[in-house]
Amino acid sequence: MKKLSLFIFTALLAILTISGNAQVNPVKWEFKTVKINDSIAELQFVAKIDNKWHLYAQQHTGMELPLVFTFKNSSDFKLIGNVLEPKPKVSYDPVYSDTSKYYVKGVTFKQKIQIKTNKPFELKGDLSGQACIDGKCVPIDRKFQFSVSGFENLNPAPVQNAEVTSTEVKELPSQDIKNTETTKEEPKKGTEESLWKFFITAVLGGLVGLLMPCVFPMIPMTVSYFVKLKEKAKFYAIIFGLSIVLIFLIMGIGLSAIFGPEFANTLSTHWFPNILFAIIFIIFAISLLGYFEIALPSSWVNKSAKMENRGGIIGVFFMALTLVLVSFSCTLPIAGTVALNSAGGSFFKPIIGMLGFSLGIAVPFTIFAFFPGMLKSLPKSGGWMNTMKVVLAFIELAFALKFINTPDQTYHWGLLDREVYLAIWIVIFSLMGLYLLGKIRFPHDDEMPVQNSWFRFFLSIATFSFVMYLIPGMWGAPLKMISGWLPPATTQDFDVNRNVEEEILNLKDFIKKNKISGGETSSTETEMPKYAATLHLPSGIKGYFDYDQALRVAKKLNKPLFVDFTGHGCTNCRNVENAVWTDRKIKNLFNEEFVLVSLYVDDKTIVLDPEDQIKDQDGEMITMLGKKNSFIENTVFNMNSLPCYFIVDIDGSILAGPKEYELNVDKYLKFLEKGLAEFQKKHAK
Repeated sequence: MKKLSLFIFTALLAILTISGNAQVNPVKWEFKTVKINDSIAELQFVAKIDNKWHLYAQQHTGMELPLVFTFKNSSDFKLIGNVLEPKPKVSYDPVYSDTSKYYVKGVTFKQKIQIKTNKPFELKGDLSGQACIDGKCVPIDRKFQFSVSGFENLNPAPVQNAEVTSTEVKELPSQDIKNTETTKEEPKKGTEESLWKFFITAVLGGLVGLLMPCVFPMIPMTVSYFVKLKEKAKFYAIIFGLSIVLIFLIMGIGLSAIFGPEFANTLSTHWFPNILFAIIFIIFAISLLGYFEIALPSSWVNKSAKMENRGGIIGVFFMALTLVLVSFSCTLPIAGTVALNSAGGSFFKPIIGMLGFSLGIAVPFTIFAFFPGMLKSLPKSGGWMNTMKVVLAFIELAFALKFINTPDQTYHWGLLDREVYLAIWIVIFSLMGLYLLGKIRFPHDDEMPVQNSWFRFFLSIATFSFVMYLIPGMWGAPLKMISGWLPPATTQDFDVNRNVEEEILNLKDFIKKNKISGGETSSTETEMPKYAATLHLPSGIKGYFDYDQALRVAKKLNKPLFVDFTGHGCTNCRNVENAVWTDRKIKNLFNEEFVLVSLYVDDKTIVLDPEDQIKDQDGEMITMLGKKNSFIENTVFNMNSLPCYFIVDIDGSILAGPKEYELNVDKYLKFLEKGLAEFQKKHAK
């Protein structure tokens, strides 16, 4: 009887276990509709993933099931593009030689739709995928439904089809791309490293702000206040420091709400924010020179100062707020520089920037409150503080040019050719050197003999040395140390390294080498690159600027295609071109073994020839070169970073890549050799 009972109990337990497993639901979904404007809405698929579980992404090369969204057809709306997903985690499995992309904890997928009716409606569909934990996987299958309303102002007029000038419009090229790369990729640490560097830079900015004339003299006054509190001095000093951090963090959170990650593309390509930021930098510089002060209303400062009298934690908080408000005129140019450089990054970048800046100011105040004897080692306030302000003003003027250069290249205005840009920098830093030598003075400078400051003297030597470094760039020197900040060398009007006759010979040699081998070559020469009147490749490298043309030529020549996703405003792209592409081995491989195509994803002006136009996934015509290149990178190669490099076979399949920012010539060379070897192995007879 006992054995029978034990058997029944075990069976029931097994049945309950199976039943429980069948009902496992590790991913909880929430569906939100967000109105963008009077005709566009955004559908948000918010997934909350149970602890230790992971949900697989839409695009990956692993064996697991990808996430798929299926929408029920309706005349009430039209899909705009694909379902967008954030960057997933990546895991490589050496056993199966595949790479999986997945999400943990939570993720939000977004799909934009165009509304075609002013009446409320329900949007329905299905999603399917797979979630796993420790080798155990469950299917994700469920229906979704969105309630769409609030578009009463929409005028649902029939949409007229645009006139098409060509008789044939191509669909999306090479959609079925498979990555044959089987080696394990190193984890991507660029984002984390850049955030750490940005944080350290922000801390240094805070320390510089501490030395400004409206902040530095307040250190002994603030410390003396805490010393009077005796046994509570350290406690309130910590509260004071934390209050400064909190105030700047609130600013950072506000900036994150304004400059979220979706702002990155707008900042990197659109002319308006770049010109606006350049104007702001120039205003900051004029303020630092002493011609006027940027100050908050005095009533704000007075109200905050009155609140200090309340004492206790609240009083200390308002004491910190008063410090921030009073120092606004000095610290804003520095804090503003940190804030503007955080725009367009990740959501946390502005927060990290303000955290670093606030720590640079708050920590020294707190340390001096703990150890007031250290105040004796501080230098006395004086003219050196204004010197720092003026030096920062010159640097901000130089940085302002970078914001002007980005839209100048993107829209092909032609305002800042490389030698014009360098000429302005040479003048700015020459004036800075003359200022440090005492030859130029500004409104707040005193008449202290400059020869008394050895640091100022050596700083002037460094400044003029930098000017001497810049001067050869006027005649085409590469200036690799700062090449990422400069316009591309192709904008240089006069370059002693560029010989017209040599260029003609190189072009003839390029055409000769790239004839199809075997048989007569009279009608099989490579095509002349389209859009080359506006776009150029650096370092004498030859190539193309349209993906379809380059792939067609690669097929004719039976050569692998090197795909370079780049941008006019991409600093890292210029760094790679100047540090890596100038290497003789790299150049020889590009010109002899590959067909190279540079795809500018941020170009705003070049209109595609009718035969080069394609349709997006919604059937809409893409008529601009920049949009086509961006569309190809996002949908064909499933990437959105710059720079980004692939080696592609003549059938459009990927041989190697993606390779992103890489300044090591040997590693870059191995990447090229690997793609070439894969191509040769694939086409060996």
